[in-house]
Amino acid sequence: MPELPEVETVRRGLAPWVIGRKIKRLDTFHPRASRSGSTIPLESVVGARIVDLVRRGKFLWFVLDREMALVGHLGMSGQMLIVPKKSELEKHARIRIDFGYKSRELRFVDQRTFGWMSAEPLSDLNGEKLPECCAHIAPDIFSDDFDRDAVIANIKRRKIEIKKALLNQEIMSGVGNIYADEALWYARVHPERLSSNLKTEELAEILRAVKRVMKSALKQGGTSFDDLYINVNGESGYFDVSLRAYGREDDPCRRCGTLIRRINFANRSSHFCPKCQRAGKARKPAKKRG
Repeated sequence: MPELPEVETVRRGLAPWVIGRKIKRLDTFHPRASRSGSTIPLESVVGARIVDLVRRGKFLWFVLDREMALVGHLGMSGQMLIVPKKSELEKHARIRIDFGYKSRELRFVDQRTFGWMSAEPLSDLNGEKLPECCAHIAPDIFSDDFDRDAVIANIKRRKIEIKKALLNQEIMSGVGNIYADEALWYARVHPERLSSNLKTEELAEILRAVKRVMKSALKQGGTSFDDLYINVNGESGYFDVSLRAYGREDDPCRRCGTLIRRINFANRSSHFCPKCQRAGKARKPAKKRG
């Protein structure tokens, strides 16, 4: 699934094409093209001018000159492509948007149909207007609103595995399976360690690792394992060649040479080095009282 670096790469690619343009026409080609819970018809955005293009975590939305936003989520395989109008419609095209260009248009293509675009009402959150479907999403690590100390305190009071805390979009958004594994490798923390047992310094190091790996991935256009994630020009990202843990089962750790292990974790796979990322001491069983 595309995570923060992939969505930000798409946002950066789209911004020059859409900001300041008016939505002239919008066509849908699939009943699941829009979010099922949306209360506003997707066609309501036609005629609106795009003021800005914003991302929070894995969500992307077009700020309009109306009291609504056009929100997009890439799901597992969504692509937002700027393509020639005369080109053949893609097999999995879900939405087409005309911004008034003579020869180019935006197409939302999604093979697995978990992605969507929808018109969403705005809600006021601490003086900031957010689409209602995104109001519960926490700021990501690059946001001006990101409060490192508050995030550390939030993670530390939870008795859950640290990887599960990193994947919780209501604590800190944008981190998915790939970058959680990578950040924990850099921080030398086992994915199953309880967040409540981690020291404040360890949690601070994990957040530094999250930022580090995200920055590196952004420079390389995100991570592509197949053709399901590409940027607006149809190009793949190259961060997969720099991965240290994710997807490297039975490959030697690039730090110590120990073979990377994969374990099942919350219906996902988790990759780590068993030497660099120790699970910690097991708890001693409580003594029975006589």
